[in-house]
Amino acid sequence: LEESMKKLNKQPDFTDVKFLRKLSKGMGYSSFGEPAWPNDLLYMFPVVILGTLGVCVCLAVLEPSEIGERADPFATPLEILPEWYFFPTFNLLRVLPDKLLGVLAMAAVPAGLILVPFLEANSRQNPWRRPVGLLTFVFGFWLSLLLAMGAVMPIDKALSLGIL
Repeated sequence: LEESMKKLNKQPDFTDVKFLRKLSKGMGYSSFGEPAWPNDLLYMFPVVILGTLGVCVCLAVLEPSEIGERADPFATPLEILPEWYFFPTFNLLRVLPDKLLGVLAMAAVPAGLILVPFLEANSRQNPWRRPVGLLTFVFGFWLSLLLAMGAVMPIDKALSLGIL
């Protein structure tokens, strides 16, 4: 039992001749349970952090990169689109005729998500046993996907995606 506990705790056996020979050659101490405090936390981590920071600073000084091409204040791009994660809301505001209706439709999304737990009577975690939550997720996912794909199309094809 004591022998198996030594192997489990990874404590070195200083009575073993092979182990003492390896230690005399300078091999194997760190694989026998060297404590993380203070060895790694005080000595190794700062070396790695400062080394990484030094490499980043050297690369920035030796090879500076520009963020992008310079802005031309007199040239307006043909199509101004938001980032990809704003495509559904952008398309929703674009296709609805009244902008107040668009803002209210966007406010209905978090309001509907807040109401979903109150609409379901059970408190199960399995999504297959929560039909209202599952249908809300599936409907919202496909609607946002449809709106996102329509955001890059002309406004007359924004909702039908040119299929209808």
